[in-house]
Amino acid sequence: MFSETLLPSVREAVLDLLRGLRIDTIFGNPGSTELPLFLDFPADFRYILGLQESVVVGMADGYAQATHNAAFVNLHSAAGVGHAMGNIFTAHKNRTPMVITAGQQARSILPFDPFLFSGQATELPKPYVKWSIEPARAEDVP
Repeated sequence: MFSETLLPSVREAVLDLLRGLRIDTIFGNPGSTELPLFLDFPADFRYILGLQESVVVGMADGYAQATHNAAFVNLHSAAGVGHAMGNIFTAHKNRTPMVITAGQQARSILPFDPFLFSGQATELPKPYVKWSIEPARAEDVP
C-alpha cells in the first residue's frame, strides 16, 4: 500500500491492483527493464521464474486453468512479447484469464531509439488480448 501523501509509482499501483484481484503469483523472465519490480519485493507475492517468455506464458496459462483465477505475467520488453506470442495466442484460444505486462525503456532515453524500445508496444498482442495499453503514470493504471 502506498502513502496517501505521495503519489504511487506504476509498480505500486499495479501491485495494489493485483492484491485487489487476489492475484499473488507473478510469472516472468525478467530483464533490465523489469528490475524495479524486484526492489523490496513484497512478501505477499511469489515470483515464478521462467527461462524464456513463451514458457512463462505457458506456465501462467496452465496455472490459471488449474486455479480458476487469473494469472499475472511480466515479460521483458517488446522483444519478450514477441517471444511469447505463440503462447499468448494459445491462452487467447483457451480463453484463459491472464494479465500480461511488459517492461519499456526509461522515458528519458526513448528519443534515442534504444535497442529494446518499441514505439508501438501495445500493437503486437492486440489481436489476442482484450485490452492493450501503455500506462506512463500510476494514474493510468486501472
